[in-house]
Amino acid sequence: MITTLLGGLSPRQFLEEYWQRKPLLVRQALPGFNGVVSRDEVFDLACDPDVESRWVRHDSDTWEVEHGPQRRSRLRGKRTPWTVLVQGLNLWVPEGDALLHSFDFIPQARLDDLMVSYAVDGGGVGPHFDNYDVFLLQGMGKRRWLIGDQKDHTLVEGAPLRILKDFRPVHDWVLEPGDLLYLPPHWAHNGIAVGECMTYSVGFRTPTAQELGVEFLGWLQERICLDKVYADPGLPLQDNSARIGDAMVDQVMGMLQDIRWDRGMVAEFLGAYLTEPKPHVFFDPPEDALSPARFAKALRSRAFRLDARSVLLFHDEDFFLNGEALEAAPALSAALAELGHRRCLPAGEYPPALVELLHGWYCDGFGSLAEAA
Repeated sequence: MITTLLGGLSPRQFLEEYWQRKPLLVRQALPGFNGVVSRDEVFDLACDPDVESRWVRHDSDTWEVEHGPQRRSRLRGKRTPWTVLVQGLNLWVPEGDALLHSFDFIPQARLDDLMVSYAVDGGGVGPHFDNYDVFLLQGMGKRRWLIGDQKDHTLVEGAPLRILKDFRPVHDWVLEPGDLLYLPPHWAHNGIAVGECMTYSVGFRTPTAQELGVEFLGWLQERICLDKVYADPGLPLQDNSARIGDAMVDQVMGMLQDIRWDRGMVAEFLGAYLTEPKPHVFFDPPEDALSPARFAKALRSRAFRLDARSVLLFHDEDFFLNGEALEAAPALSAALAELGHRRCLPAGEYPPALVELLHGWYCDGFGSLAEAA
């Protein structure tokens, strides 16, 4: 499937030749693909208060944006072009989660979510650029994509969206169901619906240095212990009591220089940060959970699957699930690495320690037993 998805390229070839370098258009990347949700299902999700959505309408020179939950009446307009976008489709639709993980040839640590956009004829979000890579997979209908590698990223002042002021496309492509367009970061693009259509967007995480710095310092403050106390024996008399003396600045600077971190701490931070559920994500424990003994028995004939909202990553022998470091024996590393990669463990006999760990996740709603065949 991956070879078809990438137009005959192997994942290695794609990464070496295209990833963050240049666009790739693949005709019939998924032959027969028409989407994983219907129009009515998109509308239902957009009206759900637990789902992130945006409604965008525009005429010749104005743009209007409304964040969800949406109103049904708004999704019936026909006088001006509009679109509705639903984020995190992978969290709500199993087929969406499967589609997102079709792109696991990119590390999951970089994978963000699957968005679907429904648009009436002429609908879209205008010419813009993203700071992240994106795969645009056409579902129902057709969408025209104008793209350009321009350096001028000046935006329209006062617009509610990041609309490029002077968009200069160099390619003009119409995508039909099953076609795929990959765009590296900062490539300007404008998708315009040709009739009624839906497009699926696979986006990737690209945190800024500022965001990482703020999050890391917040994580670090719970893990440092500075035991010195400010002291100034022999304090000289100041001519102005309001002045912060140089000696105080120097001493505090020396105290703060005791803050240290190393590569291992950065890896631990990344494990927690990259697996932390988004603010709107909540897990649903089973209503009638199996006992440990019944769970162990069921696991012999039923696979264990991570919930779509769960993220399991690892670095060396350290594993992280949903923002927390795991205290797992090294003997479980191979199985946990496989579960993180495949997001599923097949039915079978497993060490008691692993069964106990999986049962805890099952009770928390982090995973479930697949239905027996």
